[in-house]
Amino acid sequence: MRTLIFATNNDHKAEEIRALLKNQVSIITLKEAGIEKDIPEPFDTLEENARAKSTAIYEWKAMDCFGEDTGLEVYALDMEPGVKSARYAGDDRSPEANIDKLLRKMEGLKDRRARFRTVISLLIDGKENLFEGICEGRITEGKKGSQGFGYDPVFIPEGAGKSFAEMTMEEKGRYSHRGIAVQKLVAFLSSLV
Repeated sequence: MRTLIFATNNDHKAEEIRALLKNQVSIITLKEAGIEKDIPEPFDTLEENARAKSTAIYEWKAMDCFGEDTGLEVYALDMEPGVKSARYAGDDRSPEANIDKLLRKMEGLKDRRARFRTVISLLIDGKENLFEGICEGRITEGKKGSQGFGYDPVFIPEGAGKSFAEMTMEEKGRYSHRGIAVQKLVAFLSSLV
């Protein structure tokens, strides 16, 4: 089985990716790989941030790896918070503060369309491949559910009657932007065998 370092210390993301991969690939987090450095996300695009993560890991460990960056893009807010999603309300990365800021900015807006977009940068033998996943949906007027993380309590994907935070991991995987990108990643890795 192929092993990849996933450039994250976010246990929620690692759990979600492992569930989506269904034991087709072994994933180890930064901490599990013995990397205790924080990888900055200084760029203006998801692609550049994902690439910065995978490149840093490859330089440190010379192992196949991937980095991802995800953003919530709200149409009525000119695609905010986008690449700044994790730090929308400040550098402390508080999901509650981020959601509160988003809901305040959307007060009175009728257009609640939004999308989650994930970009994965995979480095195999030093060569990069990019995979993108998009999940269209809408922002609720208040929080719904207690599962998931980040903006999950305020995002309902198209075709679903409930927020990501009201779904099981399996249900979320059917709609998930990250799931779409991971399926592309798995298809690519399968083609290498």
